[in-house]
Amino acid sequence: MPALESPWLRVHVAAAALAAGLFLTGFVVTVLYLLRRRHDDSDQPAGLGASLPPADRLDRLAARLHTVAFPVWTFAIISGAIWAESAWGRYWGWDPKETWVFISWVLYAAYLHARTTAGWRGRTAALLVCVAWASMLINIFAVNLLTSGLHSYAGL
Repeated sequence: MPALESPWLRVHVAAAALAAGLFLTGFVVTVLYLLRRRHDDSDQPAGLGASLPPADRLDRLAARLHTVAFPVWTFAIISGAIWAESAWGRYWGWDPKETWVFISWVLYAAYLHARTTAGWRGRTAALLVCVAWASMLINIFAVNLLTSGLHSYAGL
């Protein structure tokens, strides 16, 4: 298929995979943060949470990972739009994948914006990361396997 011969395909997919990996790592650190916070709020001296770094350090690391991942994700979207225009004559078509990509982008943008401007830290910010990662899982798995569109593998 000629559309798949574009160099933009490689750029787009590589950027999306890198961003997804960074978002996954940020999510895992966020879960570790939540485990540490639960430990800190309890009266138990031992457990998994006790062996983790301090909660504030995990929170900062998660934020940094998301701060790096977000522009990579944005670049993946832009490179995908450039590729789509050359392949299909349009930058954006609102198929299910593009819609969920946008939803994920908005959720991560809201997280970073809330941390930067409103000073969100802690559990509230962590819960927003969990919602954003859930949207990424929908984007990666449900859309690819259950819906039909230019980006899906449903029906294979």
